Amino acid sequence: MTALVEARGVTRILPETVPVTLVEDIDLTVGHGELVAITGPSGSGKSSLLYLLGLLDTPTEGEVLFDGQPTHELEKDAKSAIRLAGIGFVFQFHFLLPEFTVLGNVMIPMRRLGRWPRTEAEQRAAAILESLGLGDHMHKRPDQISGGQRQRVAVARALANDPPLILADEPTGSLDSHASEQVFQILREVPARGDKSIVAVTHDLDIANRMDRRVHLVDGRIVLDEQMHANV
Repeated sequence: MTALVEARGVTRILPETVPVTLVEDIDLTVGHGELVAITGPSGSGKSSLLYLLGLLDTPTEGEVLFDGQPTHELEKDAKSAIRLAGIGFVFQFHFLLPEFTVLGNVMIPMRRLGRWPRTEAEQRAAAILESLGLGDHMHKRPDQISGGQRQRVAVARALANDPPLILADEPTGSLDSHASEQVFQILREVPARGDKSIVAVTHDLDIANRMDRRVHLVDGRIVLDEQMHANV
């Protein structure tokens, strides 16, 4: 399987008075179309690993490759360009801008990328929202919809620029069980959208066990990397 994102010997140490190791000697390859769960106890380095894969942080040792391209020597602007076009992010809290409508929030990364004229970008954003069951809410503001709907808007925003990789950090962590299941099912279907890959940090083992693969961390190291075969 061709690697979309790959960590090679990645270690991240915070240079505090007493140095803190977030992750250590991580080797991880995520192929095109894979749906990968990252699990582990609190403080095991799950989010730290996700931020390194998403080029939001830089390894102290080792390197991260995106679509075969080494990124450790890239300038800040070059990394930002990869993130904008190649990676969509979904976090535990939606981080929608309250002054924009649902449609406007989804269009923000599209406007930054500048790949589509405004009219086409608006049509694309509306189509994504429709596909996620949010067509009737696109002209509302975030405070006018439910928490589960806001998180679905965050997923739509992550999909806006048609990136090959979606990184999700506890995307259902702030939701009730019904809304969590809705968001999970949407994420589960994302790889079918143009062979996309998802890497999701989750504490929910029921969700993790229904993904294609589970990577388990303890004390910043991978202790388990297994293919899952459960029915969704």
